[in-house]
Amino acid sequence: MQNQTVLKTEAPEGDEIDLLGMLGTLIDNKWLIIGATVTSMAASLAYGLLSTPVYKANALVQVEKKSSGLTGLDDLGAALGRESKSVTEIELIKSRTVVGKAVDELHLDLIVSPKYFPVIGKTIARRFTPTTEKPLNEAWLGLESYAWGGEELLLEQFDVPANLLNRPLLLRLTAKDEFVVLDDDENELLRGKVGQMISQDGFSVLVNEFNARIGTGLAVVKKPRLETILGYQQMLQVSERGKDSGILNLALDGISPQKITTILNEISQQFVRQNIERNSAEAANSLVFLREQLPKVKEDLDRASNELNAYKKKYSSLDVTVETQGVLQQSISLDAQLTELKMQQAELDRRYTKQHPTYKALLQKIGELTQKREQLSGNIRNLPESQQQILRLTRDVQVGTEIYSRMLNKIQELDVVRAGTIGNARIIDEAAVDTRAPVAPKKALILAVGTLLGALLSSAFVLARRALNRGVENPEDIEKLGLPVYATVPLSETQRDYEEAIKRQRKRGESTSDHVPLLSEAHPHDLAVEALRSLRTSLHFAMLEATNNRIMISGPSPGIGKSFVSANLAAIIAQSGQKVLLVDADMRKGHLHRMFGTGVENQGLSGLLARDFSFEQAVHTTNVPGLSFIPRGQIPPNPSELLLHPNFSAFLDEASKRFDLVIVDTPPLLAVTDAAIIGRLVGTSLIVTRFGVNPAREIDITVRRFAQNGIAIKGAIFNGLEKRASAYGRYGYGGYGYYQYEYHSNKNTKS
Repeated sequence: MQNQTVLKTEAPEGDEIDLLGMLGTLIDNKWLIIGATVTSMAASLAYGLLSTPVYKANALVQVEKKSSGLTGLDDLGAALGRESKSVTEIELIKSRTVVGKAVDELHLDLIVSPKYFPVIGKTIARRFTPTTEKPLNEAWLGLESYAWGGEELLLEQFDVPANLLNRPLLLRLTAKDEFVVLDDDENELLRGKVGQMISQDGFSVLVNEFNARIGTGLAVVKKPRLETILGYQQMLQVSERGKDSGILNLALDGISPQKITTILNEISQQFVRQNIERNSAEAANSLVFLREQLPKVKEDLDRASNELNAYKKKYSSLDVTVETQGVLQQSISLDAQLTELKMQQAELDRRYTKQHPTYKALLQKIGELTQKREQLSGNIRNLPESQQQILRLTRDVQVGTEIYSRMLNKIQELDVVRAGTIGNARIIDEAAVDTRAPVAPKKALILAVGTLLGALLSSAFVLARRALNRGVENPEDIEKLGLPVYATVPLSETQRDYEEAIKRQRKRGESTSDHVPLLSEAHPHDLAVEALRSLRTSLHFAMLEATNNRIMISGPSPGIGKSFVSANLAAIIAQSGQKVLLVDADMRKGHLHRMFGTGVENQGLSGLLARDFSFEQAVHTTNVPGLSFIPRGQIPPNPSELLLHPNFSAFLDEASKRFDLVIVDTPPLLAVTDAAIIGRLVGTSLIVTRFGVNPAREIDITVRRFAQNGIAIKGAIFNGLEKRASAYGRYGYGGYGYYQYEYHSNKNTKS
């Protein structure tokens, strides 16, 4: 096995974020990033211009402080600091009762949407303004089945079977005032006339107006009522303007200003209407309660009056003293208050729990008055028996009379309230929409976000591709694997232009010979050629200890420039005065014949190994003095078997005798095993790696696989080095523009 000089380098101390490398990667891919950013900006601009504007309708409703149904409750509420909560009214506005009535009144469970032309149809229709002379927009390109603006469908009723709920049905005008209902598969379900009720097969359809061209269809979706209500509950926005102000702001978004205005006005009116009905119902309930209690109070009053008259008749000479009169007035006042509070307690029992603050406050006040009455009762017990009796009877009569009078007055008040209830809610501002300022789309924001998103995503893509593409970009990384780098060959723009021109011609179907000029001959001062001259010098010293004058050039994978390096290296060495033989040993996909214009013919390596012709017939002269070339020949069915045959070994021995240097271009090792067979028969083996293509692990596997077959790789040729900002600081430019690695007596130098 050949000796191999191994250069060891220290491993990096740790994983670090290469900020300069990342910045350089972004600079290297600036045109990709700029293109993606501009594309995203254009798409954002198009979206902002073509998307349907969304408007916001606003309305104001005032909810005033609501008074209680009975006298005294307002004072108790004020004493506790309790006021009407706006959050309660907000929830009432968004309740299913209020929203549901608006849905039923406006038929909001019917979604009518014209069938627009894709992408631009809606924008065209939106920009059309119907007039009396021109109610419908003209159909573009004669496409009558699409809506182009001005189409209108008014449905009074549209009931469908349960299995067709939430499914789009197409109403198409077939003749004047005649239409057909189709399902989503264009199957006819129903026929009818405008203004006539049609009821059949679970359908109940009444179309009031259908303004469209003959053949134009409008999609109609019947949604379940509850689903529609829940949807509008989520869409409806209700908030209070200022804390405890009682001013509620109602808002609704939509694409049709007229529709959302109508909906918001209807919801506001339904709320005010139910507020009036609710207050009227409370007055009616209080009135029923008072009328139930009135006969009992009248009965107690009559009984007390009879008892007082009987007592006075029995004791006609008895008079009420001044002291008794004072106690009587206090007792009457306390009893009247207690009786009224107990009546309020009876009403509150039906409205609140015993833990409610208002109920607790009422009980507390009743307790205070009861305590005062007990104290007064102690004073009364100190009076003479006759005075006590006359006081009790008189008090019962006067208290009953006062309560009875209050109840009569209250009943009259509640009758008036019930008849003229106006509620404590009123509409301040009806719904209105500023059509000049849609709330969406926010074109400036969309443009800014779209542009920024395009830049970020493209930058992330570039960085992710860099992270995933672990192709070596620094020759030092190859040396860290223990493999010397004999030369770093920069990317030749001229060579790339040649190859891209051939690809374009082939793609256009133009006849071409696929001839690629030999770079070292056509452009001898190209930087890549200068790098290969440096490689020539390195090989001179590397082959001093070689067993023969044969060089194998292989690599890990295809498309890395093995043939380019082999052909141009052979030409450069031949130009120095040596006789060089270049052999295309890739009998599967070899293409060195394109550089020398020989074409694929029988007089190549495959025919030579098959003994179809002689050595002299297989060797072709070239335009480069001293350089001979053997093409691959016709593709054989068994390339590996031909290389294993003794004929191949005999061929190489003959070539070594006739030429100063034999360069063998082989297929990639990781694709086929041909290079491992050839490597055993040559004195010097090199591999080509390409900038940004071959990962370090792939290079390492290639070297190890050669070693498993007893082949020592002398070194690597780092091909296709690109001038990138991301590489700044790793390796620079100097001399001809790149540092070139040369190998001299087991030492790496730079020239």
